[in-house]
Amino acid sequence: MSHSCRLLCGFLMSCIGWTGIIIATSTNDWVVTCKYGMHTCRKMDELETKGLWTECVISTALYHCISLNQILDIPAYIQTSRALMVSASLLGLPALALVLLAMPCVKLSQETEDTKHRRAVLGGLLILFISLCGMVSTVWFPIGVLHEDGLMSFGFSLYAGWVGSALCFFGSSIMICCSRGDSPTQNPENHYYYSKHGGVANSGPPINSHAKSAHV
Repeated sequence: MSHSCRLLCGFLMSCIGWTGIIIATSTNDWVVTCKYGMHTCRKMDELETKGLWTECVISTALYHCISLNQILDIPAYIQTSRALMVSASLLGLPALALVLLAMPCVKLSQETEDTKHRRAVLGGLLILFISLCGMVSTVWFPIGVLHEDGLMSFGFSLYAGWVGSALCFFGSSIMICCSRGDSPTQNPENHYYYSKHGGVANSGPPINSHAKSAHV
């Protein structure tokens, strides 16, 4: 029962974390920037948000976005963050499928517990790779923006990526370290062996025969 609970807990944490990574990849509210200084931008009421795919100018009378589709002009940190987040989003589905097939309630024909254990570990390693991709992207992106523009604050998408990466990391750790099933306790008194002369005999503790030989 505890083995099933551990796998289910790791699966749910990884599934929620993967959803957070997808949200961070598909939205563009990563960071809020300001090119003229914080005091000037607040006075002008004009801020900019930057994500993986667009840059937007936000003010009381204007909301304008520019798509970042010029690959040769995009900085390296944006291109790398894109590749890592897209890879993490695509790898999540086969990783969670492997973990789901490793559940004790799912039975395939002619499979052993070792097969389920290897499947759970493989799925956990893929989810660990997903969490590392998310961590690198969500840390490197604001550092790159800080060196390029004036960084004011973090956006919703960046928080979603952080939470999703952390949940994937903890979920994969549970599946890698705790995916082995509980070993059943064996009672030596219930073990039997086959004897050529006496048939089936109990392999429990031998009966002391010294008391019997004393009366002969």
